[in-house]
Amino acid sequence: MSKRYTREGADPLSLIPIDEALLDDASASARKSPRRRLITRFHEHEDPLQRMLNAVEPDSYVRPHRHTSAYKPEAFVALRGSLLVIRFDDDGAPLEGVIANADGPVRGVEVPYKAWHCFIALRPGTVVFEVTTGPYDPKTGKDYAPWAPPEDDRDAGLAFIAQMRRHFEPLLPGLSAIDQIEAEENDIC
Repeated sequence: MSKRYTREGADPLSLIPIDEALLDDASASARKSPRRRLITRFHEHEDPLQRMLNAVEPDSYVRPHRHTSAYKPEAFVALRGSLLVIRFDDDGAPLEGVIANADGPVRGVEVPYKAWHCFIALRPGTVVFEVTTGPYDPKTGKDYAPWAPPEDDRDAGLAFIAQMRRHFEPLLPGLSAIDQIEAEENDIC
């Protein structure tokens, strides 16, 4: 699901500040979304360059996919929070993972054209700036991995997220401890 960014005033050439208010709005919209993520588009679907904010919560399952209908590498830059970007082989085995974190040391990841990939938000309120080539056609924009659960199977999606987090746990120093503290705080509150 996406929503088009609406510019203030009537000037179509006005600058778009990507500020805390916009990130807060994107995060709030993602939390309310049944998919637990939301794209705020700065483009029209037919534009040759697609630019967007992608707000994602840790319990949002992004089904592994690749782009093969046209040359479409993607780049993700963490503006808030952090995410794990994963590349898979053709059979679904995870090949590599990179953590992009708004505080660094790695702030972004580029995914090559035709690479099977997905990403998992590691912190609540994660917002990334995403760029890819257009135009976007929802019928041909993604090839979904046949070895991954469909997005509408929430339980299987959450199990997939947990499996990937376990697989890449060595990349996530301190994440298990933070998860435990947050779980304890949730039990107390």
